[in-house]
Amino acid sequence: MLKIIPLATSLFLFFSFIAFSQTENPVYYNGATREKRNSLYRNIVQNTITKNLSFPLNADTEDKWTNAFWGMELLQYKSPWTDGRIHLAFDSIEKRSTGFQRALLELGYTSYTESFIKQVTSLLNHTRDAKVFAMSAEYLLVNNRNFFAGINLEDKKNRLIRNEKDEAITSQLFYNIQHPPHQKNCNPVEGLLSRDFLKHHTILYSFQRRNRNYPGLAMVRDTLGNFITDETGAVFSVPQLARSINNLPGYLTNGNTPQGIFRMYGFDTSKTTFIGPTTNIQLTMPFETSLQHFFNDSTITDSLWTEEWYKKLLPPDINNCRPVYGSFYAGKAGRTEIIAHGTTVDPAYYAGEIYYPQTPTMGCLCTKETWSDVDGKRLESDQQKLTNAVQKAGGANGYCVVIEIDDMQKPVTIHEILSLLKPGTSK
Repeated sequence: MLKIIPLATSLFLFFSFIAFSQTENPVYYNGATREKRNSLYRNIVQNTITKNLSFPLNADTEDKWTNAFWGMELLQYKSPWTDGRIHLAFDSIEKRSTGFQRALLELGYTSYTESFIKQVTSLLNHTRDAKVFAMSAEYLLVNNRNFFAGINLEDKKNRLIRNEKDEAITSQLFYNIQHPPHQKNCNPVEGLLSRDFLKHHTILYSFQRRNRNYPGLAMVRDTLGNFITDETGAVFSVPQLARSINNLPGYLTNGNTPQGIFRMYGFDTSKTTFIGPTTNIQLTMPFETSLQHFFNDSTITDSLWTEEWYKKLLPPDINNCRPVYGSFYAGKAGRTEIIAHGTTVDPAYYAGEIYYPQTPTMGCLCTKETWSDVDGKRLESDQQKLTNAVQKAGGANGYCVVIEIDDMQKPVTIHEILSLLKPGTSK
């Protein structure tokens, strides 16, 4: 879900409940009119960004500055003046609270990937906070994949761990350091497409590239193991973006949608500005919910999540494939509220990006929707198509599986996925 941090909620979320029928009646979102979108943009620039960054930076104004950071991320906004304010913030980052440090590092990773290597290196060397360390490390790895060569990682890891969230964060970070994205360690795709995988469960598949700038593809398999088809008899699919605004790895808060297995457990509608009124699909990760709920089994008496429990869901030949444990570690690290939804975000914010006209989120799976800029009427909705496909498969009671299939630099296509399916699995 495009989740807004609590501090920023009052500044750039407003609520608009719209009653609508999913099928017969048109769906409207009045915030999509050009007048409303222009007004929202001006408000974020003038009040959320400019006004908040105009305050002197101190302990009492950190919240105002972090609100501004979020506004800059959302709009992809930069100016010479804001650049100066961000430089000021980075120059004093070690003096700030961990919450401020995380928010500033997130903005840095989003919009200033080469600008603050010196400041971030110093922060990494002095922080005792596992998440701040991980975010600093990921920032530096963007610029130099060999940054940690020759460093005793286990010693650093042991000094950072205070609880299970820290353990999950550092475990994923050091795995990423030791296994670069281009290094192919295992290929789980065939196992996750097997008819025996999660047999008798509805599955929403989200096939992605490692480079999340390229849209992936969502497909739905029913409880009999058949992929849902459209009205023409072709296998159903819609493009789906699994990229967050900041493009951080999936184990970090607000990062990309992690790979792995999610529990799918129903439909809902949102009242928030950026998700809109189209029905969304509810998902949850390990640690975010109980074992009983995740496995849909009330007889389970164990209350503690372990890798062994998660492993029960995986085919034996891939249960040691670390990438498919992404949702497990993201949940253990404290991530929550990742769902599959549509969008009312103005795609103009991201004109020129590879994924345009798709819109990124705070880590959810997002499908394209278009709205009239005259009256806010919904003109096209891949999210509604996806919801209908899940309903056709038997409803949102099953699992969602996010898989990175390779690192090709192009959107995922239906022809690629069909070529991966064994005979008898497509219909």
